[in-house]
Amino acid sequence: MSARTKRLRQLIELQQQMKAIREMRHADLRREAAAAEQEAAALMAGVENQSPIASLFGDLYTKRIGAALTRKDEKNRLAREEATRIASETARANIVRRYYQEALRQEERMEAEKETLESVTRQTLER
Repeated sequence: MSARTKRLRQLIELQQQMKAIREMRHADLRREAAAAEQEAAALMAGVENQSPIASLFGDLYTKRIGAALTRKDEKNRLAREEATRIASETARANIVRRYYQEALRQEERMEAEKETLESVTRQTLER
């Protein structure tokens, strides 16, 4: 296996690792967004049920609800950006995979040509 083929194989492995990291980050961001949404929903339920604590600390509840919704929007935005990065990583990995397969085919062709040349040379020398 040539040095180019080895480098391409290593690059494919690296890109697979990067993609896995990005996918985990994307999942974490989605999970955090869902948790923020649940927090906001729970706080709103307390306000709607007119709980005594919510009526005493109405401003605090309102600020917490706003902060949770803001956090949810931010996490969703970051998750969308991460999804874009995942798509880019996938495209890059596919390109490198094609180069790797092309390099393997080229090595096989060169090996076959070398064997053919050696065979012809042996036949010529035997005559």
